[in-house]
Amino acid sequence: MHWQELNSPQSEQRVASGRTIAILPLGAIEAHGPHLPLGTDVWIAEAMAKSAAALLEKSGCSVVLLPALAYAPAPFANLHAGTLSIRPETLTALVVDLGMACGLRGIELLALANAHFDPVQLGAIHAAADRLRESGAVRVAYPDLTRRRLAERLGEEFRSGACHAGRYETSILLAERPDLVDDRARRELPAVPISLVDAMREGHATFGAAGMDRAYCGDPASATASEGRTLIAELGAILAEAVRSELG
Repeated sequence: MHWQELNSPQSEQRVASGRTIAILPLGAIEAHGPHLPLGTDVWIAEAMAKSAAALLEKSGCSVVLLPALAYAPAPFANLHAGTLSIRPETLTALVVDLGMACGLRGIELLALANAHFDPVQLGAIHAAADRLRESGAVRVAYPDLTRRRLAERLGEEFRSGACHAGRYETSILLAERPDLVDDRARRELPAVPISLVDAMREGHATFGAAGMDRAYCGDPASATASEGRTLIAELGAILAEAVRSELG
């Protein structure tokens, strides 16, 4: 159930029906190679949210999907065409304000489905989650997929850190929005085995400095829609588990 599709009485009834969870997808508008759309992270976050919602509803939870936050801090990609980067404090403030608004409307828990892993983005989300927890306005579930125990569930490429617009993200887009994938370009792309995690440790601050002149790493040519569907299911399971853990 999408929050924006409800009218005002329906939204009130939805929350009054029991323990309600709101899921907020968090993405970015940034360069994703020559084969994926700028909004790749948005569609991945939305796929994660929908997958988690289906699992939670099967277990009796009342779930609403909030409109995705498409804008994010994206300094690594900011030198590439199409990227729209915002300040991290802007994102933190917006997530906090949305969480407060959800609490005011009677939503018990806000689940954050994030698919953009720039370190500045991660810091901004953690800061927002901490402030919301301290406020007591709403409970928060935020599984940080960059944590090793979660990253291990998302495939070898994701674990390696060489996964920006690579096999991991391209597979999910092939499953979720194949109409937006330039498949001819994808099939011709050579693998770029550059780990963004390692690049960050070495002090690089942009894709170009890390050796990713075409704004991708990993192996997009090996991506498949089948693998994408498996990854979406796992992402949904991770978020649903975080929600259940928070609810106790």
